[in-house]
Amino acid sequence: MLVLAKAPVAGACKTRLTPALGAEGAAALHRELLEGTLARLAPAGIAPLALWCAPDAQHPVFRALARRFALSLHIQQGGDLGERLLYAATDALAQADAVVLIGCDCPGLGPAQVTSALAALLESPQQDAVLGPADDGGYVLLGLRRAAPELFTDIPWGGDRVAAVTRARMAGLGWRWQELASLPDLDRPEDLLWYRQVITG
Repeated sequence: MLVLAKAPVAGACKTRLTPALGAEGAAALHRELLEGTLARLAPAGIAPLALWCAPDAQHPVFRALARRFALSLHIQQGGDLGERLLYAATDALAQADAVVLIGCDCPGLGPAQVTSALAALLESPQQDAVLGPADDGGYVLLGLRRAAPELFTDIPWGGDRVAAVTRARMAGLGWRWQELASLPDLDRPEDLLWYRQVITG
């Protein structure tokens, strides 16, 4: 189970939320989301948990999270998000039969979805992938039995066609995949009201 995250540095993360929150506020929210994601997933003990960090693994928050949740830290490699995802997936699949890639922007993503994704991949040899779509057209989870560059190259990251393009690429590869229920994630200023309602109950 791989979580990809940027260091919570003002101006370097959640930049689309900067107009609403300011650079410091966007970084604080990013840290909140990252800690929440790990707090939901780590205690479940579903699979080894690895945090893939950018630009490196030296930030004090990353080191504190590694101690708190007993997870391994790795440095993201690659120029764009696709290259970084491919590298992390390839690295993990050299040691495991399946991998689940997630970000930290979806407070509704928890052990149930990750368990379902891994079960689908490990219990059915015919299943090549699991896609957890986001309501905005991206995805919040991608489970794989093998890494294919086609899934990560020339993808319109950050747009509303990421999941659609990923589906088309998997179909082009002749893959079979399963989809989870769509979930909202937190990317844009208009998502903030929904998120605050979620965390305040």
